[in-house]
Amino acid sequence: MPELPEVETVRRGLAPSLVGRRLVRVEARRPDLRFPLPERFADRLTGARIEALERRAKYLLAALDTGETLIAHLGMSGRFTVVAPGDTAAAAGGAPGAFYFATPPNPVHTHVVFETDAGVRVEYNDPRRFGFMDLAPTAALAGHRAFADMGPEPLDPGFDGAVLAAALRGARTPIKSALLDQKVVAGLGNIYVCEALFMAGISPNRPAGRVSRRRLDRLVTAIKDVLASAIEAGGSSLRDFAGAQGALGYFQHRFQVYDREGAACPRAGCAGLVHRKTQGGRSTFYCAACQS
Repeated sequence: MPELPEVETVRRGLAPSLVGRRLVRVEARRPDLRFPLPERFADRLTGARIEALERRAKYLLAALDTGETLIAHLGMSGRFTVVAPGDTAAAAGGAPGAFYFATPPNPVHTHVVFETDAGVRVEYNDPRRFGFMDLAPTAALAGHRAFADMGPEPLDPGFDGAVLAAALRGARTPIKSALLDQKVVAGLGNIYVCEALFMAGISPNRPAGRVSRRRLDRLVTAIKDVLASAIEAGGSSLRDFAGAQGALGYFQHRFQVYDREGAACPRAGCAGLVHRKTQGGRSTFYCAACQS
């Protein structure tokens, strides 16, 4: 599933084509994705001007001049693709200009199409249909079921060791599992939690409530650093992910521990190996020698 850096990469790729533009045509080619689309979905979007395109955790938020916000989640395999006017080769999965697809999107799985007043087409393609879209009043967005209990954004300046310590106080669950709880911190996923814990030298098995404040300060710095680096690299392309212009992310080439079971620990002076274990049904990668 795309994590925060991948969703932010998509947001940045879509913004130049969508922000300030009016939707002149919206086509929903099926009535549902993971969940049913909102009533009159295409009608409510057609004619609306997109005022802003933001990200909250792993969600894209397009604020409209109608007073509603389009909420989109990519699920496991969702992909937005920008198709410029007349760029039929790109729409068919070719690779002209900025478009590059390791696996071209199959048009059979293009379920929603947005067309702007500039003639740009944005297509939502989702083979597994685990993504979803919703429309909600912008003024009441914080109370939407997706965001009501959500924790702070890890890249916000106000997110620091003190905030994380308060959220983890008394928690007995392993720190790895706690960081994946969206009520603790928003948007973190398996890849970047593994990488951040390695950078901070913290064992994924350590009870969350027993991580010292000094180490939590270090962990927050690691979280921010790994997310910023991943965004700079365009995210990680594992299986289905590609950005809005079709480009693949390349942060997977910088993984320190994730998906590197049996490899030598990359930390200077450490003679350990990268181990893999299952926590909460997900693979955790770490070095038992230098993460304590």
